Amino acid sequence: MPKKERYMITSALPYANGPIHLGHLAGAYLPGDIFARYCRLKQRDTLFICGSDEHGVPIMLRARAEGVTPQEIVDRFHTIIEKSFREVGMSFDYYGRTSSPVHHQTSQEFFHTLAEKGVFVLKTDQQLYDPQAKMFLADRFIRGTCPVCSYEDAYGDQCERCGASLSPADLINPRSAITNAAPVLKETTHWYLPLADFQPRLQEWIAGHPEWRSNVLGQIQSWFKDGLKDRAVTRDLPWGVPLPEDVAKKAGVDAAGKVLYVWFDAPIGYISATKEWAMEQGDPDSWKPYWQDKDSKLIHFIGKDNIVFHCLIFPAMLMAHGDYVLPENVPSNEFLNLEGNKLSTSRNYAVWLDEYLGKFEPDSLRYALAINMPETRDADFSWQEFQARHNNELADILGNFVNRVFTFIEKYFNGTIPPRGAVDDLDRELIAAIAAARDGVGEALDQFQFKEAIKRMMDLARFANKYFNDKEPWKTRKAAPETCASTLNLCAQTACALAVLMNPFLPFTSRKIWKMLQLAGEPEQAFWDEAAILPLAAGHQLGRLEILFQKIEDKVIQAEAERLRAVQEQMKKEKALSSQELITIDEFRRIDLRTARVTAAEAIPGAKKLLKLQIDLGSEKRQLVAGVAEHYKPEDLVNKTIIVVANLQPATIRGIESRGMLLAAESEGRLILLTTEQGAPPGKKVS
Repeated sequence: MPKKERYMITSALPYANGPIHLGHLAGAYLPGDIFARYCRLKQRDTLFICGSDEHGVPIMLRARAEGVTPQEIVDRFHTIIEKSFREVGMSFDYYGRTSSPVHHQTSQEFFHTLAEKGVFVLKTDQQLYDPQAKMFLADRFIRGTCPVCSYEDAYGDQCERCGASLSPADLINPRSAITNAAPVLKETTHWYLPLADFQPRLQEWIAGHPEWRSNVLGQIQSWFKDGLKDRAVTRDLPWGVPLPEDVAKKAGVDAAGKVLYVWFDAPIGYISATKEWAMEQGDPDSWKPYWQDKDSKLIHFIGKDNIVFHCLIFPAMLMAHGDYVLPENVPSNEFLNLEGNKLSTSRNYAVWLDEYLGKFEPDSLRYALAINMPETRDADFSWQEFQARHNNELADILGNFVNRVFTFIEKYFNGTIPPRGAVDDLDRELIAAIAAARDGVGEALDQFQFKEAIKRMMDLARFANKYFNDKEPWKTRKAAPETCASTLNLCAQTACALAVLMNPFLPFTSRKIWKMLQLAGEPEQAFWDEAAILPLAAGHQLGRLEILFQKIEDKVIQAEAERLRAVQEQMKKEKALSSQELITIDEFRRIDLRTARVTAAEAIPGAKKLLKLQIDLGSEKRQLVAGVAEHYKPEDLVNKTIIVVANLQPATIRGIESRGMLLAAESEGRLILLTTEQGAPPGKKVS
């Protein structure tokens, strides 16, 4: 018996500081699950691993904001994420977490091996330090004024108002996000991975994989072109995998407060989770073939923001260690947009997986995302398209075919599979279509072409619907009963084949069909290559029938779309505000705003919009021209105390000198003068 192909499949570890949204699912998790399910149906030796990434600064920031410990944050979101994955059908063989003791030990051992081999470079430099909190500050722990837009609460790595990419040294008046103290520069020593030393080997390895997606190879080549730089693998933080003390001692460095950088320990989480899986199996060494056998195929499913880590940094780490296989492929997806806009978790412009699952079926989402997966370019999710996919394709094509066939068999053949007699050309065409779909779907999945694969599966359902219509069993039932029986037999065989072929994409629907067919076990235990053998024997009894897909009503979808539109409108308003030209406080102070009492007002002949005002500024009298005639009568203004810009350069309007400008607000097409409460004397400075 030939040796089974071995596949070690991973999906990027989700960050445990918030729930999962549809962009996450479409990027790294659904494609990984589809491929893992397919590999199992092909009877390959398959292991699908994932887990929560539970270290890093964002988790510490959230914990600080909520007044809890980082462990409490990751415990909460690990539970939410794992539940959402389970309910949407992720078939992980093991879902771990990087705060586990096994992960800490595995990461430290990995680091220790590289240190013993002399891989790392030690560098001492100055970094910002909070003297009150007595800790070094990561980028996100530093806030200050953005040098681009003057936003006063920008992070040390990015301004959330204008989007500028920053470094802590760029900030004006930087301060600690922990204590608000002014940070000071202090020396610290860290370990660096010298990626430039690995670039020739990485380039040779990447050159051996021309089959990888163009978007992945393009990003890799851009990194190569710029030249790989040293990457720090340790940080000064109170939360993370502690730096091995013996390594620090050997280097003459105090290990207190130093941890492994999260990007270094997170991918090791794949290995530590596999170890934990092996322990669960009662065979602690059974993880090794998946990671250390040269014939094992390591496949990473990720989003494009993780390409550099999985295609360059982690492979360099694996090369440096020497005991592990390198990735066979890294089918990275691009981003999923939402209703034509980028997702924004901070503004709640997202569709959260746990909320979706409380309202809709998981397979409807799996289908909508798979048929529109962002494989080589960004894709867009819209509620209207989701509804159309569900109603017009899942319900009207796939569900309709299965329902028509099983209902007909139940009504006219006592719920048993009728015998198949002689076949005609159209029958043979359907039989050939089943085999072609099996081969075509499998071929596309082996090439990580998920959109094409699910399309080919649905094409079989389309053809089967047409076959049912063309064979007209409602007519042949009496006119040619043997032909009718053969038609229904082949339709039931097609439904059985579809249950297998759809399982990677629509596992819940697959199981429903399997149950209605009253077949042993689950469809996951079927053999892909036998999907076209027409296994149903004449007389086989169907089980209780059920509708596969209920139509989704317009009002349900409208409610979801309206929520997003409301968020969009708010985001547009914020964008409009942030796009305004900003001034500094010193520039604002140059504007001399003062109270002024209107002593006289009159219309200007020939000018419908203008009034000439005489004002008292306390120390002097002035004249100004104001465009308020359409909103105020001259007599309405006399004795009002208004606010004017007193240091505006004089201007001549309609031959009349104007020395100043009054302040007014526009509301629904009407100007409203800004006035003071009674008793405010003229000439007082407004600040």
